Amino acid sequence: MKLICYGVRKVEKPFFEKLNKFGYDLTLVEELMNDENVNLIEGHKAVMLRANCPANRKNLEKMKNFGVEYLLTRTVGYNHIDLEAAYEMGFKMARVPRYSPNAIAELAITFAMNLVRKGAYMVDRTRNKNFIVDEYMFSPEIRNLTVGVIGTGKIGFTAAKLFKGLGARVIAYDLYPNEAAKEVVEYVTMEELNKTADIITLHCPYIKGENDNLLGEEFISNLKEGAILINTARGELQDVEAIIKGLESGKIGGFATDVFSNEKEFFFKDMAGKEIDKNVEKLISLYPRVLITPHIGSYTDEALTNMIEISYENLDEFLRTGDCQNKL
Repeated sequence: MKLICYGVRKVEKPFFEKLNKFGYDLTLVEELMNDENVNLIEGHKAVMLRANCPANRKNLEKMKNFGVEYLLTRTVGYNHIDLEAAYEMGFKMARVPRYSPNAIAELAITFAMNLVRKGAYMVDRTRNKNFIVDEYMFSPEIRNLTVGVIGTGKIGFTAAKLFKGLGARVIAYDLYPNEAAKEVVEYVTMEELNKTADIITLHCPYIKGENDNLLGEEFISNLKEGAILINTARGELQDVEAIIKGLESGKIGGFATDVFSNEKEFFFKDMAGKEIDKNVEKLISLYPRVLITPHIGSYTDEALTNMIEISYENLDEFLRTGDCQNKL
């Protein structure tokens, strides 16, 4: 079985090769799939994508003409695939329903610690040989803060445990409370979490039409003064303009994100000296109160291993049985 995999970074290639217990004939492409390199698919029966690989109708038609039967994505989300078109064309598709929750949770903790302790600010100053301790460096300890976790699935629950391990009071909101999580968190209403938490971290799924721009003007207006907001979930959950206003007014003390709704326009590209979305530019200018990473929450050894293994197993299950438990 000839399988082409897009978006395989150099550091990832040994994992793809080592974990290939099914003996697939692999073609590993470092670039994300685009309208040009989609032609590399010719001669392959299976394709593996990652986020921001545009499997739109035009590219799906090319795949179909090349004889592709199996379309895999090594991601939980699949909004980069035009499912309606893919169903019409008869592709057998599967995703990765979960991977190491620690990967995302640890990034949320990293963001929180940097924003609370002013880590980026201090390192920047000492990098420039300025060793003066100023008032901005003074900080509370995490154990004296309240952390609000929105969404207590595997990732949110893991984040809650990590914050609890640091001694913080952890409160949470979820439409469907996790019984196991009750040993770590105190479930409250969204309104109470909004007004009480010193740090709020998002770990809920994006549901179009239901929680778009969750971090918007109303939410921000009800924040505790100087609260820190962290989003390692989905870009559609944040209203960037409202967040900028909150930062400028001081209502938001710090903001960190690994995601944007329009991230495919600039993430995974060197945009130095080039114009990008004006709101993203504004957020960048608010560093170090704003920390941005390029959708690397899952960029860990364990998460990568999970993604590759499950994707390989999805294809094997399709080949053996004609079906797959993780099918789309």
